[in-house]
Amino acid sequence: MKYIYLDNNATTKIDNRVIDKMLPYITENYGNPSAIYSLGQKAKKEIEEARYDIASYFNVNNDEIVFTSCGSESNNMAIKGIVNSYRDRGNHIITTEIEHHSVLDVFKFLEKEGFEVTYLPVDKNGIVNIDVLKSSIRKETILVSVMYANNEIGTIQPIKEIGKITTEKNIFFHVDAVQVIGKYRIFPKELGIDLMSFSAHKFHGPKGIGGLYVKRGVKLEKYIHGGKQEKNRRAGTENVAGIIGMAKALEIAYENMDINNKEEQELRDYFEEKILKAIPEIYINAKNVERLPGTTSLTIKYVEGESLLLNLDMKGIAVSSGSACASSDLNASHVLIAIGVPIGDAQGTIRISIGKHNEKEELDYVIEELTKIVDKLRSLSPFWNN
Repeated sequence: MKYIYLDNNATTKIDNRVIDKMLPYITENYGNPSAIYSLGQKAKKEIEEARYDIASYFNVNNDEIVFTSCGSESNNMAIKGIVNSYRDRGNHIITTEIEHHSVLDVFKFLEKEGFEVTYLPVDKNGIVNIDVLKSSIRKETILVSVMYANNEIGTIQPIKEIGKITTEKNIFFHVDAVQVIGKYRIFPKELGIDLMSFSAHKFHGPKGIGGLYVKRGVKLEKYIHGGKQEKNRRAGTENVAGIIGMAKALEIAYENMDINNKEEQELRDYFEEKILKAIPEIYINAKNVERLPGTTSLTIKYVEGESLLLNLDMKGIAVSSGSACASSDLNASHVLIAIGVPIGDAQGTIRISIGKHNEKEELDYVIEELTKIVDKLRSLSPFWNN
């Protein structure tokens, strides 16, 4: 049985060319970059070349790129680093109700530390209202953190407009760009972004390596101590192979970005058109606004999401109920609740995220099997009367 993977927002299959690029730095060139001998200095040189390459894609300076272990660490580093460095400016911070848990949980933690937090609501499509954001800003506001694209419903936020506001108000602007790096050409300086998080495994790179863009002049209080790596901004021996793999993955993503986006959106639109005709009492969240090209948030009424996932898995199909970092949480998605999806419907929602390796024939199979599974599950539901 062929396994059909449709959870590319959670993680992506590492590209073989990335593996080939990484292997020498696992097997032969394994030196510690902090060492002064040649094996270590070779590793350090390769890290700096990778940093240069990554910075060039964002049109930023080399020293504005900090390597981390993942997107979640980048988010923690950015938010905690800013509020602890600039607490003398104020204690008010702003985010949205639909952020990734690695942002929301940090804000909840900071509330306990004495910070005042505004959680911006979103509309039915998951979009922040610019006027509400403006009215939420106070003289004590020091940080706004808004994700570029939502990992569950795919919604794209008005980042440039937000960046203009924060720049005018002299407020730091952090963007969780984990879902968009590798899919779009993002230039943080043009968008008014001060800090930007990204993660390699979202664009066919290795797991365990991420990055944070930090605009020159922005101070971040160090929160991992014990070494002076990353220009004394993050202690810890560098993940040399991971850094090199991330740079290679980004290179490949940029080479094929337009083609991949076009193909993924065509497949998504094909799937949505077919599934809406195949199954009654379903709807697609945020369907009529700009979304990530391969993302579909599909609400199927009168069924339970976990049962859908398990039945699909038995047919060799991998999809998700939402964020990978909260996959063990049986509560309704906070994102779906925020956009007004009823709790019962939210628990019957699955996320399908198409990637560059998917094909139309796979989607035909998914539609066929999903239709059968929904019919079976609904036949067992007391709420289904058709």
